[in-house]
Amino acid sequence: FSCTAAVANGQVQQEPFLETTEGTGINITCSHPQIQTNDYIHWYRQLPGRGPEFLMSALTASKEVRAPEGRLWVSADRRWSALWLWRPRRGDAAVYYCALGP
Repeated sequence: FSCTAAVANGQVQQEPFLETTEGTGINITCSHPQIQTNDYIHWYRQLPGRGPEFLMSALTASKEVRAPEGRLWVSADRRWSALWLWRPRRGDAAVYYCALGP
């Protein structure tokens, strides 16, 4: 199945298209070199035919993501983040977004 990434605005950059097989981990990265000190990094996904679904926000370090199961990593300089999905299922095929904001 495929994971598509979309640019929410000019502040972030993502790969346009990623593909994996069911049960094989996938790393979805987001570059945000213009991030401000107080900006949170927000991650969302949009399943086919559905509205956006909030996944996780972070300022620094890394956090576990419960659904879909995985981890959100933030680089030490906060210029990039990555959403790692451990064992994605077909139902996790979606457009994944990152965005910056309060």
